Amino acid sequence: MLEDRTTAAPSATAWPTAYPQGYAVVDVETTGLARDDRIISAAVYRLDARGEVEDHWYTLVNPQRDPGPVWIHGLTNDVLRDAPLFPDVAEEFAARLDGRVLVAHNAVFDWQMIAREYARARREAPVRQRLCTIALSKALDLPLPNHKLESLAAHFGVVQQRAHHALDDARVLAEAFRPSLLAAAAGDVRLPLHECRPLTEWSDRPAPRIGQQAGYGSYRATGWRPARKRPACPHPNPGRYVEGKRLKQGMRVAFSGDTSVERDLLEDRAVEAGLHVATSLSRLTSLLVTNDPDSGTSKVVKARQFGTPVVDEAAFGQLLADVEPADAGS
Repeated sequence: MLEDRTTAAPSATAWPTAYPQGYAVVDVETTGLARDDRIISAAVYRLDARGEVEDHWYTLVNPQRDPGPVWIHGLTNDVLRDAPLFPDVAEEFAARLDGRVLVAHNAVFDWQMIAREYARARREAPVRQRLCTIALSKALDLPLPNHKLESLAAHFGVVQQRAHHALDDARVLAEAFRPSLLAAAAGDVRLPLHECRPLTEWSDRPAPRIGQQAGYGSYRATGWRPARKRPACPHPNPGRYVEGKRLKQGMRVAFSGDTSVERDLLEDRAVEAGLHVATSLSRLTSLLVTNDPDSGTSKVVKARQFGTPVVDEAAFGQLLADVEPADAGS
């Protein structure tokens, strides 16, 4: 049973008029985190304007390749072999999303995976806005030890039954989102909604993958381009990152070299955390993120010249989980 730790629900007349009319709480399990990884299961809980569950849906998806970290999601080749392909479930999935705000824990990741699958299928996901429950928990200033789903669930007394199972993760998130939504409405908190735009380019070129198992086709993405321009960072630059301390909203972050998580996803996470993503490196850059600090790229060379702090992708991911808010009035 869900333990309600929120304030009293606002009356019908007090409900914020700007809030959305419906939500689709989504979780997808994938073969990995890179741009050519695939969805292997998906779940959607549809909620009404006040977060009440209307229905739910779940499907396995045959990724036509190695399923990736089975030890995490538990979905083997044998389980997925007879599952439908994504184009076979795209219409039903779209019907569950249509006209609703996509809600997910680290929503930019789920949205990117969904958008790429629809682009491969030469279709468009009917999603125009997303809401990240990590960002919402920050807006509500919830006293969480970290921003993992299990911590959000524990705060609201929601019991997880099968972590990393799309249907149970979506259920847990739906149950935790409702009191979060009620608390936001009661406090007249502006929801952290972000625009979703479909991919405008996608191309596939058959190529073998290391570790590909028999019975699965080969797949590789050769390129894509999101059809949107990032908004300007609303916070002033507070200066350089200091090792051992937190990142602060407004800091200028640059990226160099290959990353295990696609670059656009990392940059979107940084933007949603309130950071300024810089396309070049200067004396004003607060931090350089690179997995190869000994490379000779222009950004790495300039970072050495300017004394710009450097961290790798894993460290940056940890820093993103707890970004210090910008100073009040800035």
